[in-house]
Amino acid sequence: MDALIAPSILAADYVNLEREIRRVASADWLHVDVMDNHFVPNLTIGPPVVEKVVQVSPIPVDAHLMIDDPERWAPGYAEAGCASVTFHAEASRDPRALARQLRDMGARAGLAVRPGTDIDPYLELLGDLDMVLLMTVEPGFGGQSFQDSVLPKVRRVRDAVSAAGLDVWVQVDGGVSERTIERAADAGANVFVAGTAVYGAEDAAERVTLLRSLAQGHLH
Repeated sequence: MDALIAPSILAADYVNLEREIRRVASADWLHVDVMDNHFVPNLTIGPPVVEKVVQVSPIPVDAHLMIDDPERWAPGYAEAGCASVTFHAEASRDPRALARQLRDMGARAGLAVRPGTDIDPYLELLGDLDMVLLMTVEPGFGGQSFQDSVLPKVRRVRDAVSAAGLDVWVQVDGGVSERTIERAADAGANVFVAGTAVYGAEDAAERVTLLRSLAQGHLH
């Protein structure tokens, strides 16, 4: 299993977005946060911008939909070319059906939960998922501190994935940096979303390499 680094453009300079995307061309995924000012108290970008991001990104795009009514909107992100589409369990009426629809459209299907959401009711869905995203901050804004209280939940998902013999990635998002990534990897995460930690560095590519190396050394 490889450690995968997914820089979040939430921390990028939106006025120069194409340049910012190319700064992280050495990463594994490009993490794009979509917020609707309903599910979370922030508003970012929608399908037209994401479609353009997909067109210029040298790496696959991972769309994280922090939005209400994902059944209505998530398929459009698969249509726009996102290689992975993650929606929130708390917002979905039928997460299994939506995950299957996204897969049928050729995208990886991801299920996300907030820090306070119990993951156990959703473990039965693992066979229909490609990734589980465990938020390590409250979704909505970048630059928050990593919540170690989520690590037992990361471990719970990794154990369930291993027990089922599945190839489901475990992603963490929020406060991931060179100071926290090793703890997340120890707990069982293998995909790491990093916003400020990457885009706040003078050399983003160098920071991606550092984070990947730190995580890789702690993967199980």
